[in-house]
Amino acid sequence: MAIDNSKLMVGPRLRRFRQTLGLTQARMAEDLGISTSYLNLMERNQRALSAKVLLRMAEIYDFDMASFTGAGDAHLIAEVYEAFRDPLFKDESISKNEAEDIVNTSPAAARSFLKLYSKHREASRRSDEPSKNSNMIESGAMEAVELVRRFIHKQRNYFARLDSAAEALSDQLGLAKSEPNSALTERLKSKHDLTVKIMPVDVMPQMLRYFDRHQKRINLSELMRQSGRRFQLAFQIGMLEQRPLIDDIVKSAGFSGPEAERLLRTSLANYFAAATLMPYRRFLKQAENTKYDVDLLSHRFGTSFEQTAHRLTTLHNPDARGIPFFFVRIDVAGNISKRFSSGRFHISQFGGACPLWNVHECFQTPGKTITQMVQMPDESTYFSIARMVSRSDGTFNAPEHRLAIGLGCDVAYAPRLVYAQRYNLTNAQPTPIGVNCYLCERQHCRQRAHAPMNKTLSFDERARGMSLYSFIDE
Repeated sequence: MAIDNSKLMVGPRLRRFRQTLGLTQARMAEDLGISTSYLNLMERNQRALSAKVLLRMAEIYDFDMASFTGAGDAHLIAEVYEAFRDPLFKDESISKNEAEDIVNTSPAAARSFLKLYSKHREASRRSDEPSKNSNMIESGAMEAVELVRRFIHKQRNYFARLDSAAEALSDQLGLAKSEPNSALTERLKSKHDLTVKIMPVDVMPQMLRYFDRHQKRINLSELMRQSGRRFQLAFQIGMLEQRPLIDDIVKSAGFSGPEAERLLRTSLANYFAAATLMPYRRFLKQAENTKYDVDLLSHRFGTSFEQTAHRLTTLHNPDARGIPFFFVRIDVAGNISKRFSSGRFHISQFGGACPLWNVHECFQTPGKTITQMVQMPDESTYFSIARMVSRSDGTFNAPEHRLAIGLGCDVAYAPRLVYAQRYNLTNAQPTPIGVNCYLCERQHCRQRAHAPMNKTLSFDERARGMSLYSFIDE
């Protein structure tokens, strides 16, 4: 991991790390070859943690340097800052730097605050709805989704044991050379005495896959493409053969409710399916060789664009890392149905995505991958690609469900992407965007659809600006 020479004021984080190791200041200072007084100053944020000391720490102690460079807590900072933008805190103007101070001082307290804030939102939502029972169901479902998302993000969307098991299965089936559908179907037959049957849509109008235990058969919808059929067969093998491993990971999450456990179990089986069709080492090698060409990788592994793009977000093996991508899936109404933030790029839980991000334009250019350089208000810059996809084919009366997939990374990784070859990365002109309209503080945005949260609106009857919502910069 590259370390720059910027000053790292991470005193509370350094103190917590030392205490976790059970070391006194004198002992750690001796290990690092510095004076106890200098370490004391660093822990009280009166001296910066230098790159030299950080690298020395990495040599002596086994830890992730991202936890000290700030990359590890960037997502948590963004969520805390987003929560404080709620009108509930209108009288308490919390800046991004103050949110960062809260996380640096006590990440556990920050996570507890987010949990409490989430409960507040659920209680408010229930009180606004007429049906108590329906709200309890909605609340539980939303909480389960958020719990699972946070757990997966905490693992950086990487599960080493599942990857190892999937890679072993892929090698055993010879998926690098054999046709995946045949190999997976044969595995189900030989090991589990299960057959696979493609069913007409009028027989399975509302389902893509159904495991008929009585008939000992896996039914797949005729509307699914080959990539979808392979994925569903690999998913079923994962549930049959890796259930103990999956249940062990679910247990480690410590969820208290069955909804979150079941959702996580399904998510982990999906992870296993993707890792079987795109085994880690071979997939990472091909990703680097093709400069992360998602379309080419999809053809090479027989997977869909969405499956391939999502798999790229899981390449976080400490000994063989890929590019840290963020991922988002959006429907035509702008609803975000899947998201994975990475680094400092934050995808909000509420309010959709910024309309200036061209992921929304995919629906106007089906079959084409579009690119863009974007810059957030904190001046962090990213390179993104986007493409419209559909999970299955449709019929005349039930057209295919169209979605937009957005995939991106920090602009520092752009030279490794085939999509950035035509860009002048040394003189970049990124598009300024925000998280979404509710959280964006950019003035005079032509695309602003909502007033920013926790800002005082300003009106001038003599003038009409680019946006109806002008506000006072505080």
